[in-house]
Amino acid sequence: MRAISLFSGGLDSTLAAWLVKKQGIEVICLNVDIGFGSTKSKLEHMQNMCDQIGVELRTIDIRDQYLREILFNPKYGYGKNFNPCIDCHGNMFRIAKELMEPWGASFLISGEVVGQRPMSQRRDALDIVTKLSETDDLLLRPLSAKALPPTLPEREGWVDREQLLGITGRSREVQLKLAEEIGLKDFEKPGGGCLLTDENFSKKLAEFVKYDTLEVEDIALLKCGRHLRLPDGAKLVVGRHKEDNEMIDAAITPKYKKIRLLNATGPIAALSANASDADKALAAKITATYGKTQPGQTYEVQVGDEVLKVEPFDSKAPCQEYFINR
Repeated sequence: MRAISLFSGGLDSTLAAWLVKKQGIEVICLNVDIGFGSTKSKLEHMQNMCDQIGVELRTIDIRDQYLREILFNPKYGYGKNFNPCIDCHGNMFRIAKELMEPWGASFLISGEVVGQRPMSQRRDALDIVTKLSETDDLLLRPLSAKALPPTLPEREGWVDREQLLGITGRSREVQLKLAEEIGLKDFEKPGGGCLLTDENFSKKLAEFVKYDTLEVEDIALLKCGRHLRLPDGAKLVVGRHKEDNEMIDAAITPKYKKIRLLNATGPIAALSANASDADKALAAKITATYGKTQPGQTYEVQVGDEVLKVEPFDSKAPCQEYFINR
């Protein structure tokens, strides 16, 4: 017997997979990549959690489909921020159901807990997700199973309902105790995960789509740096530290020009490729201001193929009026 478990790398999804795996069922943990996982939810972390409970991890990239079909037109709307959680979960479970036959699985598993999240895990929302995904009672929620009607795997005796849990509400006490009992280490604390639930990230995303069509390649740049919108409409992203600089450098596409200081240490930045001359000059000046530079001195800043000579601002205050999240 084999089951597919929807897997985020968080504690709940790890425990849900473990509860079924310990009953002798082979579990494949499926991470569905929509593009908006936080930087904490890296493949290495998910693999570590799967290794600890002895299950296989597989990933599937649906970023393009998610942008085209889910993110901007959710049937059940958004949560507090830019998070269409109900539609998102329904979409993930539908995709997982399509993989059941090719992967030889008999049912699905989810780490959802009744009442834990205000939008997607209300009792009625769980039923909507099941309906959206057309999974019927093939979807087992082991952490809350005893608080829900028995599913097909329980009725058929594939899993023992008595070995499942009946957690409801937002407390993590039961999960934390179980994690300690089975010796789980390095699991993520609650509150991580999808960036679409983050207020600041949602503001950056909403502002971006006012000016441009969001494509898969744009997502990486939204995850790093200071985000500014310049007077003529150009987008500027300036690194805050070494990790940001590396992420920006890797995320630059033909839609952007790379900016760097030539004769001083400073951040890497990305500027809209179609930026006006005025926005280019301002972007160079802002980039220099965030470098190890001195006011009143001239610095060479490379903007794409051009080299501009600029003086940094006397302070960072003038830069901040262009911040998106100010």
